[in-house]
Amino acid sequence: MAWLRRTRGTSCETFRDERSPNGFSLLPWLLMGMGAFSNLFQGETPEPWIGGLGLLTFNSLYVYVSFRSFVKETREATSTRVALALLGLVTCALALAYGGNWLLFFPLLGLATGAAVRMPQLRPVGLVVGVLAGGVSVFHDGWGGLDIAYATWISTMVTAAILSLSEAVRQLRTAREELARRAVEEERLRFSRDLHDLLGHTLSVIVVKSEAARRLAAGDVAAAQAQLNDIEAVGRQALTEIREAVTGYRQGTLRDELDRAVSALRAAGIEPVVRRSGPPLVPQTEALLGWVVREAVTNVVRHSGAARCEIVVAGSGGERVRLTVTDDGGGGGGRGQAVPPGAVGGTGLKGLAERLTTAGGTLTAGRGPRQGFVVTAELPVEARGLVEERVEVGVGSPVG
Repeated sequence: MAWLRRTRGTSCETFRDERSPNGFSLLPWLLMGMGAFSNLFQGETPEPWIGGLGLLTFNSLYVYVSFRSFVKETREATSTRVALALLGLVTCALALAYGGNWLLFFPLLGLATGAAVRMPQLRPVGLVVGVLAGGVSVFHDGWGGLDIAYATWISTMVTAAILSLSEAVRQLRTAREELARRAVEEERLRFSRDLHDLLGHTLSVIVVKSEAARRLAAGDVAAAQAQLNDIEAVGRQALTEIREAVTGYRQGTLRDELDRAVSALRAAGIEPVVRRSGPPLVPQTEALLGWVVREAVTNVVRHSGAARCEIVVAGSGGERVRLTVTDDGGGGGGRGQAVPPGAVGGTGLKGLAERLTTAGGTLTAGRGPRQGFVVTAELPVEARGLVEERVEVGVGSPVG
């Protein structure tokens, strides 16, 4: 997987380097200055050494500005703006001094300006460059020189538009890659949470039932056999849930989790008490509360040393539902502490806090008023008609 991501990133980077415009894209336009270059050798340029020096200066500044215009930081740097201003001065000086083919340096100035300047500064700067080109061209060629002004303004605006569009496409491609990367990370996080919650609870139940079967094997073979049958059923159910978690289709119900919780608590010698009231819950809310029941009961079985565990599900005015899991054991932690994402010591509670926060809920965990440990989860609920269900489960009665 890591190799695939590295390969994919390298391919995207190569594609971006090959297809995206860069400084080399503007270099072929320097051929527009070949007419002026040929004038230097044909004796048509007075003081040719000055013209040659000016041509060298123009080309150097043009190349410098072009290659610095494709990265935002260098494009907006003071040195780039100074180089562009000097390019404009050199262009005006050469065009005023020689005219003719030297006027074609104004469209090149427009290309460099369009590459180096973006909105909102582009409009006034493009207008200034166009007016300069028109003024100098009219001075040499009369009103026919307005063609140079138009060509300069068009080259400025079209270059800026093309490069801005290219930059937007590049940003969208980067954003798409970032979204894909985050989707992979979120899926990995989802799977790790599901696997932790599934295996943590299931293995705890198997361990507890195995200990019960070992204790009963000597004196009550039938009861030990029942525990072994439960272990087999739990293992088969765990395989099914893991397959569903891998494919992302697992959507357990709260009643199923309550049934499993009662079975696990009884096997551990803990008296389960379940009370439920309130409106029917949407599947997503049931699934989230089921995860809380699973994790909280797993902690009770593993760590509490409790004799009794009470699970209460209650609606609150039809808008929110509250789940409370309370034991009478020796659980630690701060009393009534909120469980913010990223600040919980246990992996299970941390994952649950993140899940509930994303769904608009909260999770608190800490010592109870007298003793034991209390886990409380609250979530929004969409009521579809009100029902009342109150079930008290003792050692000898099933859920429901």
